[in-house]
Parts: sequence; structure tokens; C-alpha cells
Amino acid sequence: MPGTGRKQRILKSDVQAFVKSALGQSTAPYAGAAPNDRDRALPPLPTVDFAAFGDVERVELSRIQRLSAEHLHCTWVNLPMVTHHDEADITDLENFRRELKDDAEYAGLRITGLAFYMKALAANLRAFPRFNSSLASDGQAIIQKHYCHIGMAVDTPSGLVVPVIRERDQKSIADLAREMADVSARARAKKLQPSEMQGGSMTISSLGGIGGTGFTPIVNAPEVAILGISRAKMQPVWNGEGFVPRRLCPLDLSYDHRVIDGAEAARFLQRYCVLLADVRRLLLN
Repeated sequence: MPGTGRKQRILKSDVQAFVKSALGQSTAPYAGAAPNDRDRALPPLPTVDFAAFGDVERVELSRIQRLSAEHLHCTWVNLPMVTHHDEADITDLENFRRELKDDAEYAGLRITGLAFYMKALAANLRAFPRFNSSLASDGQAIIQKHYCHIGMAVDTPSGLVVPVIRERDQKSIADLAREMADVSARARAKKLQPSEMQGGSMTISSLGGIGGTGFTPIVNAPEVAILGISRAKMQPVWNGEGFVPRRLCPLDLSYDHRVIDGAEAARFLQRYCVLLADVRRLLLN
């Protein structure tokens, strides 16, 4: 770009004009951006004719899958996410859960480990209120929530949905098991109301029933954290005198780094592991 000064010298006004022009070109929205996304300058993905390589079939995404894809893409682009990993010793928790099996079946309940994870998470949110917040739209403050509504990711034939159970900190393990079974069944039957999937404090995504040793869940914005749970397995643990078999559960905590820093995330997950290791502590919360 030639300057406008004498003998095409570049003047201060030329530099200012160039910067203004460059900034204007960089504000074009990226491909697939949500309407309310902040402007980004990302190159679009190339369009590929897959039929040129063999037989193909177009399978339309369900409405839930399309909405989830848009929301997850928007979240991935806008949130600086970090995932912290840890392991919880759930040996005693599982032994206690099995002891409850007969009484639970008599009452028509099936108590899973997820009910304990929910109860412990509600207790942990009270100890770490920053995790029970959302970043204000102007980015200058956080909105602190004085309620405890926890979302539970449910895998359905139509896609992933996240029903939210209200006031989980005020409910017993049996109450949570009963309500979780109800919302899971209604989610798979497409009978959830939109209001039942809004207003969460934090979300749990459990893959323990399927497998895996860990993953990096995406925060369910406008929440600031999500807890991932993978399959637990027996492992040898040193107790100071020898190795003993203990059941360890991998935990994955993804969080919005604008609101939560790494040290706070580590403390949050460490205390959560303590609660799961000794379920008696839940009686004190």
C-alpha cells in the first residue's frame, strides 16, 4: 500500500487507515456461526463431493442433534475451556450402594452410582459457589446463583438432551434416584418440556455405563463447568504397607477459564473425590 505523503512516504494517517481497513475485513462471521456469536475470522471448511469416491447416502440430523451441534459449536468457539482430571476411590460407596439394593428394590427403586455423584456435586457447589455461577453478558461480572439445579446428560435415539432437576441439594439419594429414572424415561420418549432443560447450575455427563478411561466434556454454556464420569475399575493402591484392590473412578472437570482458574478447579475436584470416598460426609452437607 503506497503512502500518501510526499514521494509516497507513509504517514501516520496511512497507518491508521490501513489498521481500520484490516479490522473491518476481519469481522466477517465464520462459517456456521450462531446469530448471537461474536464475530470471528475463521476460514470455512471446504465443500467435498463424497459421491465422487463411491456410493453415499444423506441422513438428515434430528432436530435435537441440529440444535445441539449449533450450541456446542458456539460454546467451543467462545469459551476458553480447560479440563482437569482426577480419580475418586468409590470402593466404600459401591459397597454401601449394594447394601441398599434389596431395600431399594422393595421400594421400587434402582439406586445407581449417579445418584451419589449428584448428591456429592450439590454439596460441592455449596462449598465452591463460583462453580454455581454464569458470566454476565458484558463479561464484567459473574451472576451468582443461590439455587442448585443440576443437569444430567441423557443419551436418546434422537440425540443428547440435558434435563435439569431442581433443588438437588435438598433431595435424598432415594428422591434423586426416583426423579432421575423419571426424567430419563421421559427424555427417551420425547416428553420433556423445554423448561425442564433450562436453568442448570452445572451438568454431569456420565459414560461409566459404556466405557472409557476419560474424556473432555464441553461446558453446557451459560454454565461455567461440567463434570464427566468414566467407567470405574479395580486397581492396586498403595496404603503405606502394601497394595490393596480399590475401585477408582476417573473424573473429568471442564471449566470456563474466564471464571475459574486451575487451582480452584483442582481444589473443587479434590474435595469432590473426598466426598465420594466417604459417603458419610454427605450427611454433613
